[in-house]
Amino acid sequence: MVISTTDPASDQQVHSSTFASRYVRQPLPRFKMPNSSMPREAARQVITDELMLDGNPRLNLASFVTTWMEPECDQLMLAAINKNYVDMDEYPVTTELQNRCVNMIANLYHAPIGDGETAVGVGTVGSSEAIMLAGLAFKRKWQQKRKAQGKPYDKPNIVTGANVQVCWEKFARYFEVELKEVKLKEGYYVMDPVKAVDMVDENTICVAAILGSTLTGEFENVKLLHELLTNKNKETGWDTPIHVDAASGGFIAPFVYPDLEWDFRLPLVKSINVSGHKYGLVYAGVGWVVWRTKEDLPEELVFHINYLGSDQPTFTLNFSKGSSQIIAQYYQFIRLGFEGYKNIIENCIENARILKEGIEKIGRFEIVSKDVGVPLVAFALKDSSKHTVFEISENLRRFGWIVPAYTMPADAQHVAVLRVVVREDFGRSLAERLVSHIELVVKELELLPSRTAIGSAHVDAVQEENKDPKSGKKTQREIIEDATRTWRRFVNSKKTGVC
Repeated sequence: MVISTTDPASDQQVHSSTFASRYVRQPLPRFKMPNSSMPREAARQVITDELMLDGNPRLNLASFVTTWMEPECDQLMLAAINKNYVDMDEYPVTTELQNRCVNMIANLYHAPIGDGETAVGVGTVGSSEAIMLAGLAFKRKWQQKRKAQGKPYDKPNIVTGANVQVCWEKFARYFEVELKEVKLKEGYYVMDPVKAVDMVDENTICVAAILGSTLTGEFENVKLLHELLTNKNKETGWDTPIHVDAASGGFIAPFVYPDLEWDFRLPLVKSINVSGHKYGLVYAGVGWVVWRTKEDLPEELVFHINYLGSDQPTFTLNFSKGSSQIIAQYYQFIRLGFEGYKNIIENCIENARILKEGIEKIGRFEIVSKDVGVPLVAFALKDSSKHTVFEISENLRRFGWIVPAYTMPADAQHVAVLRVVVREDFGRSLAERLVSHIELVVKELELLPSRTAIGSAHVDAVQEENKDPKSGKKTQREIIEDATRTWRRFVNSKKTGVC
């Protein structure tokens, strides 16, 4: 976009890029605030020029986060950008909109709310904060019970699958809770309920199930987990509860899989988190956590403050935050309604099906994701002995596509996949274009020398034990594992270390 402005020196109209260059004759000092001011037009243009090097959010198929909203909602968000959500007394309507959202979500998840009662929950800046809050509630409830029983309460643990999002690891580390992970295996990339319940002991504060695995989009079997855990609780006298991390699937399952039992219909499910900025269809910065009943949230974790004008109960890790995303979430709820959400999610699922079929027709890939779950397509190369999914990911960036390649967690580290998340703004035409570009990249790579063979030879030149003792040559699986390790190191070397 070209913006004209007046050059104060010559009083002539000039392009903003030219205008900015007149004030920024030298590179801006790194990590140091400039000594002097510059005109606002110049500052904007300097930043605009740098941001051109960012990827296109609409083509970022790595992210579950919403990248498009209606202009009317954009206007509402901009109008509320200067409202601090925590000032509940000054902005009571915003607070009321948040409470309405909590009640809508709780009802969507079949919370047992009586007549005249309100749901128990809170808006957060994302599912990471929501999970921290839910985890703290479980830890405190468990500690209270152990203290009352005169038993040790210094070694709490949580049982999860190795496929959990990193925020669970953060919670465990930050709040001193042992994370007991059920390892994965090739062909089964979600938590095994049987193994999970076997790992439960008297120090387990909850079992965390994932409704929409980040790796493959698959829903874990919460109902089976509930049945097994109920039986174990009866045998042991424990009351180990379940938390459902529905960050990705919480705004999918109610609309397209209404008969799937994973929510508060199961008595052991005490809390659920969901990301409003994923399939809740709001820009980044909003999540939700709801509890089954008021008793499941310890009162001692709720703070009451009055220095902002009135008594305000609050249970958050963050304090000040913008109101825009809360307002945007309410807009989507009343704008779309149940039918609107259902139509959008069904359309996403259909586009994921089209993408999956197109990738299958290429003939080089194995589909790893499942049909029931989050609308995404995860796929692996049938033969990685010459080239890898990391090379495909790297080459797709020429066309603007950001398609992540990654390896599975333990014990399936040798499996490397590509993943495409299908969001509301990823239509059929884009799906077909992506398939054509994937096919083109694959054909081009086949004409190039194998970087995999070079990399694996370099990494494992001294590891003679990897050789087949009979033939003296590496097996196909060993070659793939070598290649995966090589490219994983390459990807890690590019990470900035910034969260």
